[in-house]
Amino acid sequence: MFIAKKHVPRRTFLRGIGVTLALPLLDSMVPAQTPLRKTAASPVKRFVGIWHPHGAAPGYWSPLQEGANFNFSFITKPLEPFRDRVVLITGLDMPEAAANLEEPGGDHARGAALLSGARPRRNAVSPYLGVTIDQLIAEQHGRDTILSSIQLGVEDVGNFGNCNWGYSCAYTNSISWASPTLPLPTEVNPRVAFERLFGDGASPQERLAGRKQNASILDSVTQELSFFKKGLGAGDRSRLDTYLDNIREIERRINIAMSKTVREPSSEIPFGLPESKHVHFRLMYDLLALAFEGDITRSATFMLGRDLSGSSFPESGYTGGWHGTSHHGDKPENIANYAKMNRYHVQNLAYFAEKLKNIPDGDGSVLDHILIYKGSNMGNSHRHAHEKVPVILIGGIDGTFKGNRHIVYPDNKERTSNMLLSILHKYGIERDRFGSSTGPLPMA
Repeated sequence: MFIAKKHVPRRTFLRGIGVTLALPLLDSMVPAQTPLRKTAASPVKRFVGIWHPHGAAPGYWSPLQEGANFNFSFITKPLEPFRDRVVLITGLDMPEAAANLEEPGGDHARGAALLSGARPRRNAVSPYLGVTIDQLIAEQHGRDTILSSIQLGVEDVGNFGNCNWGYSCAYTNSISWASPTLPLPTEVNPRVAFERLFGDGASPQERLAGRKQNASILDSVTQELSFFKKGLGAGDRSRLDTYLDNIREIERRINIAMSKTVREPSSEIPFGLPESKHVHFRLMYDLLALAFEGDITRSATFMLGRDLSGSSFPESGYTGGWHGTSHHGDKPENIANYAKMNRYHVQNLAYFAEKLKNIPDGDGSVLDHILIYKGSNMGNSHRHAHEKVPVILIGGIDGTFKGNRHIVYPDNKERTSNMLLSILHKYGIERDRFGSSTGPLPMA
């Protein structure tokens, strides 16, 4: 229970020209002498679905031990500090992403199965899939937030049409679908994403003028902030100052990154994309953390790349292209190099988890009240195998989801769509089936 002298509504916003500033959870938003579960500090459930193409290096992803207190593998080792909130799953298949006799090929065209558990349709007049779990969670838990959901990425979309083997590019350009026929666009520009989180309907011309003045979005709410802080206790003022400092710092880093852009700015695109993928990843993770801290949204997706991506990541210790390196030819040296790339993306995930762990939220942290699902539609990408796909779950959902587990299922027995069904149940969304599921996955 929190004791507060003054009560401030949880959904308090400070507004300026073109700006809506959502606030973090403050002690003064919790009525005095009120049980936690009946206050604004009662934890809300959040979700993030993270997509990465091209599977994982065989022999480097799955821990050798099953159950609790396992030894983290080379790829998953960066998550060890969060052991109590980590669940690794081995043995799940994604048949919806696999070729079959009726629909051969197209292994790089069905990434949208990640959160839908449904098989994309080939040669359809228009793309057709199914509602994804992030959207169902947004509908259930994000009705009173500024954004019901947000979709982020780091690579531009491909041509919308028949991308690969007769499959629409919609299946590789979006992992978030609001309906079977409505893929949601993925925002790859950090500045645009920032303005979605904190903008307030200003025109593109007004926002561009503000950026040319090198002004912070906080400048337009300076007076409101000063007045608001007068009524806060010392702890709340400190918490608010830290939140505002984080916003300013991300603005500063976005401005630096945008000055090193891969293309010229235009009036339609506020700035190009950062040259450095490493900078781009970290900025997007930071924006997600801010969005959850301010309760701007409770559901998000993040595409780390697109199928057939040729991006390279020097920070991983290897400079080969993503897709090319994933075709390792089962050669030990090549597999080891691909494992370095896989580990790098898990290091970035650990960076995100650390930020969430450090954001107070009710009786714990945001990490205690979220589920992050990071996965791919392939296992051994060299073989285009859709069996034993890597599955990482991080977070406590409502504080009760137990971590420190490596769950192993027998080969060819369970599928990711069963896991998606179980995740929905944990968010209070009761369904008998989801996508191609055959039943909920035992993962208490």
